[in-house]
Amino acid sequence: MPEGHTIHRAARQQQRLLGGDVVAALSPQGRFSASAARIDGARVRRVDAWGKHLFTSFDGGEILHVHLGLFGRFATHEQLPPPVPTESVRLRLVGTRAALDLSGPTICRLTGPAGRDAVVARLGPDPLRRDPGGGERFATRVLASRAPIGALLMNQTVVAGIGNVYRAEALFLEGLHPERPGRTLSVEATAALWHRLVVLLRDGVRRGAIVTIDPALVGRPLGAVRRGEATVTRRGRPATWVYGHDLCRRCGAPVRTWELAGRRCYACEACQPSDT
Repeated sequence: MPEGHTIHRAARQQQRLLGGDVVAALSPQGRFSASAARIDGARVRRVDAWGKHLFTSFDGGEILHVHLGLFGRFATHEQLPPPVPTESVRLRLVGTRAALDLSGPTICRLTGPAGRDAVVARLGPDPLRRDPGGGERFATRVLASRAPIGALLMNQTVVAGIGNVYRAEALFLEGLHPERPGRTLSVEATAALWHRLVVLLRDGVRRGAIVTIDPALVGRPLGAVRRGEATVTRRGRPATWVYGHDLCRRCGAPVRTWELAGRRCYACEACQPSDT
């Protein structure tokens, strides 16, 4: 599932390509035809993201709410006219500079300002938003909970936009075991974890990829690398410390994997002892 940096990056790209344009809207798949007709010929005012949710506001008050889920994706076409859409395209928006195709989203619906506000109200603070109180709200929710910090990071009502890769890597970099109860963290550790999330996600937006390790710091491979999502850079070098690896890229100890909050969790229990 795309993590928060992907959605914020998409929002910035779509604002650049479609912002201010009167767009043509259609649903090649047919499942969104009635709603597409409501925004056909409307002007895009703003494209914004909160966590893994994307909101496109149009003149007239309509807001397109998208959550990509596991299978959704955006495709942009900067050469016009765009190619003939496939039958899997739920929504196509065509402006004067580019066209956007949306396929396979978990959520694709029209709402209004009140509907958007209701979605945001259910979400935790987003590390990618300029919110001076976000860190305090994150700390309040973590320090009040008996749940493992590894589960809390995946809870979108605690912090918005964090997925499995950022969970594994942020906890590794802070030396925190995923099973440690949130309420046992110190105020300082919680603040440091929030700051780490902010730095990692901002870097992800800049790169367009999750890279938490400087490949220059890693020598010869210490173990088998699963060439899965976000585990290697384009040059084939490790991009993460523990996520997707059998051995820790820092110390070479085995990486433990198990299910936590419905997803596979990764930790080096040498670098992240359970009592820290």
